[in-house]
Amino acid sequence: MKADTHPEYHEITVVMVDGTEYKTRSTYGKEGDTLKLDIDSKTHPAWIGGDAKLLDRGGRVSRFKDKFAGFGV
Repeated sequence: MKADTHPEYHEITVVMVDGTEYKTRSTYGKEGDTLKLDIDSKTHPAWIGGDAKLLDRGGRVSRFKDKFAGFGV
């Protein structure tokens, strides 16, 4: 294996949308940096279920639902 091909792996702090924090190891930034999330698993519709929070820009969601309505999903 070639030397210096992998990024540095170190501890950072991740701040969720609701303000909760946890420490993890990552290649993001430098040792001790903080990563503030705009979207996380507690707020994004993909994880919390439902599509009530999705914005339908240009009717894309409506067209998708109409196109696949017969699949019983």
